[in-house]
Amino acid sequence: MLDTLYKSFWKAEYWMPPRYTWADLEDSDGITYPHPKDLLAAIPLTFFLIVIRYGIERIIGLPLSRAMGVRDTRRIKVTPNRILESFFWTQSKNPKKSELSHLASQCSLSIRQTERWFRHRRNQERPLMSKKFSEACWKFLFYSTSFFNGLLIFYNKTWFSQPETVWNGYPKQPLQPALYWWYLLELSFYLSLLLTLTLDVKRKDFKEQVIHHVVTISLILFSYSANFVCIGALVLLLHDVSDIFMEACKMLIYAQWSQARDMMFILFSLVFFVSRLILFPIKVLYTTSYSFLTNYQVFFGYYFANALLMVLQGLNAFWFFLILRMFYKLLSEGQVKNDVRSDVEEEDSSDEQLTVIEQSNGRLQASNVTDLRARQNLRNWPDYY
Repeated sequence: MLDTLYKSFWKAEYWMPPRYTWADLEDSDGITYPHPKDLLAAIPLTFFLIVIRYGIERIIGLPLSRAMGVRDTRRIKVTPNRILESFFWTQSKNPKKSELSHLASQCSLSIRQTERWFRHRRNQERPLMSKKFSEACWKFLFYSTSFFNGLLIFYNKTWFSQPETVWNGYPKQPLQPALYWWYLLELSFYLSLLLTLTLDVKRKDFKEQVIHHVVTISLILFSYSANFVCIGALVLLLHDVSDIFMEACKMLIYAQWSQARDMMFILFSLVFFVSRLILFPIKVLYTTSYSFLTNYQVFFGYYFANALLMVLQGLNAFWFFLILRMFYKLLSEGQVKNDVRSDVEEEDSSDEQLTVIEQSNGRLQASNVTDLRARQNLRNWPDYY
């Protein structure tokens, strides 16, 4: 049964235009073509990238965060409470008023004390600013490396200026070693992001991130297997370029470099808009949906690839809507301050919090209070996929 399913899955009519078979993509006379089994190398490379990532975050990210002035907010540790801790993990991290009243009576606490316990406990679960900076630093280095490697591949190609040329000779297009390694690196990177998604900084658009990673991995796997590698390379190039500016902007936000942050945000917004909402539809979607039909008949892979690309474009439109909201705040407030998608540190304005900090530090100056509240109100830049 498994053998039947395997053969059905790899039927040539699903993966390439009519009149072509897998025999047409067999290596011969020193010419190499893409083969699905080539991508198995992504499995060990994925785990290798995870090791490299955490090494870079500690060796480069953390020292750089300190050098740029990133400071972690001081948090109040909650008093251990078995009942509240159990409710926190099994029921809700943000209980309703009726639940707070019931819990308070169980623990012989006031409702205000119980509410404050949950507030502090939620803050303890939020990632530190230095962790967010280190994560952004790793992605910045990866996207920069990937993009400039892509530029070297595109240097003597007409795929960007004349995107219809990606179909020249399709599907019998020889595989270039540089393209293979770029594909393998990108696939391994997104697999590593999917594996570490629950350990990374969790954003409010968590579901959209999962959808994006799954769609991206599916596109890479399918485009390589069906030898859509040339058009796939164009997709990678157009998406990586905006990611560089996004991660740089996030690092500047965490470091609170206000002027550089605002300039980088404007630059990121422009690059995102041009690369994903203008060039991507013109260079990719038009090419895959219309230019392809001038020389080839439709097949399952045509519909499947275009469906995934449309989902990707839908996510791009969703994230650009959030960018516009951020841009509106930049114009109205004069700075990139509030992020509509990030999880934020909750402020406790009660006198008890200030008293606890004052007791631990000896005394609390007015400037310290102002700095504390400023840190608590900081909104962290999202990882939009």
